[in-house]
Amino acid sequence: MIHPAMKIIFPLALALALPSAFAANTQPRNETTIVLDENAVKNLGIKTVEAEESAFDRTLFALGEVEHTCESHSVLSSRAAGRIAEVLFHKGELVTKGDVIARIESRQAGNPPPIIELKAPASGLITDSQTHLGAPVEPDATLMEILDLSTVWIIAKIPQNDASNLNEGLTAKIRVPAIGNKELTAKFLRLGVGADPQKGTIDAVFALPNPNNKLRPGMRAELTLIASHRNAVLSIPREALQGDRSNRFVFIKDYEIANSFVRVPVLTGDQNHERVEITSGLYPGDEVVTHGAYALSFAGKGSASLKEALDAAHGHPHNEDGTEMTKEQIAAAKNSESHSHSHSALVTTLSITCALLFIAVLAMAFIIRKRLKA
Repeated sequence: MIHPAMKIIFPLALALALPSAFAANTQPRNETTIVLDENAVKNLGIKTVEAEESAFDRTLFALGEVEHTCESHSVLSSRAAGRIAEVLFHKGELVTKGDVIARIESRQAGNPPPIIELKAPASGLITDSQTHLGAPVEPDATLMEILDLSTVWIIAKIPQNDASNLNEGLTAKIRVPAIGNKELTAKFLRLGVGADPQKGTIDAVFALPNPNNKLRPGMRAELTLIASHRNAVLSIPREALQGDRSNRFVFIKDYEIANSFVRVPVLTGDQNHERVEITSGLYPGDEVVTHGAYALSFAGKGSASLKEALDAAHGHPHNEDGTEMTKEQIAAAKNSESHSHSHSALVTTLSITCALLFIAVLAMAFIIRKRLKA
């Protein structure tokens, strides 16, 4: 948080230092300042935050896919031949290790024939099942496949140029659209066994806990990786940044005029999914417009006069472009105003005189017409 005293120092620095936001902007102030009234600010829903220096993480974005781990796969089979007499669990259901999944009527002699219970060799999700009532069973046949999904892998496609940033213990923020916008945290395990030379990517394996078993193999995943960490970086929320790559700018709250905002060109550096680094154009403590910034881009010069706002704020006259009027300009303006008043008075006098003459002419015409009738 910026000390209140610094909020006085920063405006002075902006006005005096050459690299400041205002000095660097060669456009007239009336071209960069938007003056609004309170209703306009309220209608646009304008909100501001202070640009601040803080810890900053540079992030990488990658796409991936959910896969089961190597050790999670198990199968169900029978040691004895026979036929399926009962099925208790089916494909898509979760089982716990030791649960009786099916019962088999053995081919061994007996009356009735012996019944063999087949129990789950591990906990997990049944992903495939060949158990059907009355179907024959052979000892070498796989009856069911079970996947333990308590932990899954996220296989991400990472650009090879960024692979060096993947260190042991690195964490990634994961979002799986199929289960909503909840952000999950995965841990980097290792690189994959091969790379894709055409796409220039390499597989990276991340371990992700899945206690509720909502994540299933084949689901698409979006990963955000922390590539670097720096302190004391000046940054702003991404929503405050406007313009295209060749013309980046933000709106900051004017230091002098209420309900006024200044368009300031900026240069950017690294960015992550929340914030963007500002390398030039802003100072810590600048109040940057976040919500409503896009609407301000189309607000023109605003709903109020910059000249009138500056005159009221400073107590002396300004030009339309926002600059202070010189003594000569003030004198010229007074002369022009005096001349304008004189000209206006003359025009008013002439107008009244013409009106009186017109009335007199009408009166004389009326009198002459009346006498002729008499």
